[in-house]
Amino acid sequence: MKSLLVRFFLFSLVIAACSIAVTAWLASQATTGAIRQEQGEALETDAAIVDELVRYAATHTSWTGAKSEVDELAQRFGRRIALTDHNGKKLADTGSENAPPLPITPRALVDPLNVNGKIDPRAVGPFKLTEDEFDTLHAYAVELLNCNRFIRIVDAPNGRPRLSGDEPGRLSLWDDCKVGDLLYSLTATEITAYRQLQQLFDDCVTRTRPGPRTVGKVQSPPSLDWEVTAVLDSTPEDVECMDSARRDQLRPHVAEPVQLFLTEPTGGGPLPIDLSTTGTTRITLVALGILALAGFASWITASRLVRPIRALTAATKRTAEGDRTARVDGGAGEIGELARSFNAMSAKLAETERQRQAMVSDVAHELRTPLGNITGWLEATQDGLAEPDPHLVGMLLEESLLLQRLVDDLHDLAQADAGTLRLHPEPIALDDVVDQVVNAQQNREILLRAETRPVHLTADPVRLRQALGNLVANAVRYTPPGGEVVVRLFQDGDTAVLEVRDTGTGIAPEDLPHVFDRFWRADKSRSRRTGGSGLGLAITRHLVEAHGGAVSVTSTPGVGSAFRITLPASAPAGPC
Repeated sequence: MKSLLVRFFLFSLVIAACSIAVTAWLASQATTGAIRQEQGEALETDAAIVDELVRYAATHTSWTGAKSEVDELAQRFGRRIALTDHNGKKLADTGSENAPPLPITPRALVDPLNVNGKIDPRAVGPFKLTEDEFDTLHAYAVELLNCNRFIRIVDAPNGRPRLSGDEPGRLSLWDDCKVGDLLYSLTATEITAYRQLQQLFDDCVTRTRPGPRTVGKVQSPPSLDWEVTAVLDSTPEDVECMDSARRDQLRPHVAEPVQLFLTEPTGGGPLPIDLSTTGTTRITLVALGILALAGFASWITASRLVRPIRALTAATKRTAEGDRTARVDGGAGEIGELARSFNAMSAKLAETERQRQAMVSDVAHELRTPLGNITGWLEATQDGLAEPDPHLVGMLLEESLLLQRLVDDLHDLAQADAGTLRLHPEPIALDDVVDQVVNAQQNREILLRAETRPVHLTADPVRLRQALGNLVANAVRYTPPGGEVVVRLFQDGDTAVLEVRDTGTGIAPEDLPHVFDRFWRADKSRSRRTGGSGLGLAITRHLVEAHGGAVSVTSTPGVGSAFRITLPASAPAGPC
């Protein structure tokens, strides 16, 4: 499992599988909720339609005039409604002539005398009050309300006004308001209905209990709710007979039971939602297909991602083995940026290696000449071919000093590269440093002069003399006899400016970028006529940058060059 390609592919598969699982779970939860909500709304609609039809059946003796009522319900609830009798004969149908056949199983049975085993309270039958009785009782109700403001009166389905519940004023109703007895007295219609009910009840008892018997007396409840009729000294058989008597009494006054069919307006039933094993299998197959596509896409992506990484790994191994020409084509994106960074690093390593080889060659060349001179003259003296006179000693001392200066320059550069070249800053007058350097570099063949103004800053005076001395020595070296070298010092705002301008041979434009490179010299033949190790300007750049400054050069071939050092008013003290 060390392959990045395999790990990326497996990781992508895990992510894809988890995403599919979570999405499927969320979809199932949302679908389940929507289904439950839709089913609940459908059940509420069906229940409302059934209730409206039961109300119609409880208040009408037949379905003859039900067409307009059924059409209004179908339009209100957006359903096709069909009613048939027990033989399947259509009594009402809101569907068109070309509507599909009705389902085999009806949605409900509409029977006001059997609603969940009970009689619908809206089926009042012979208990319905006449208009005169209605007006008389409501007059009593108004008078009762004026007498007792704490009560509330509602109408029963047969039109009789009655108390809505156990209001606080009900306990003292009969004491405070004499009209209460009149309100709760039976009307002629109700007395006739109760007598009929008593007769039906007696007939039932006679049929069910032959022989000597005691027939119970029907008692109307105090609230006159005929749907809760009691029997004095009742038995279970009496309760059954009362229920049968009430249905027999109400049956001629209600519509016959019908079968109710509910479908969509087009006639078809609602499509069931497939949550079976077949649906689960289809969902599983689709999920596996998506997972396969995700796996294929992940493999292609991983391959494209790993290809430049493998190329980068191979190039890194080649670079580690010493091949500085290794390069990588990484394309775009982060991998491309990494490849470009590697190519830049590889190019830098190649340039560094080239500079190292050139430096070794230059150092060997610089050391070979003075060492060869010293060795040759010492061998000649040892063989008696030369006398150790003061001239010979002076010449050997000059070669030794050249070697010492070369070694010192290399040591300074090594310290600068390692960051161990430290400064010792102190408050100085920069114009004094310029005067010291100019006086030390005076030459009878050229005019060397200084143009200074008082400038004070904090810096290492020894290192500044070394940096400025390298520039002045370089200018004197490349200025022909009769020429002029001018060292200027002035302050530009918070910056001190040192400028060394000569009238020498100048520097070609293509050579300017290499002026501060190590061992670079305008004299490509390495002639010792102009002297110098080719390290002075490189050391100057390091020393100036260590003071927080910068050094630059401008030059015109045949006219001269100008080197400029800029230093901040307060130069830092730290490693180079």
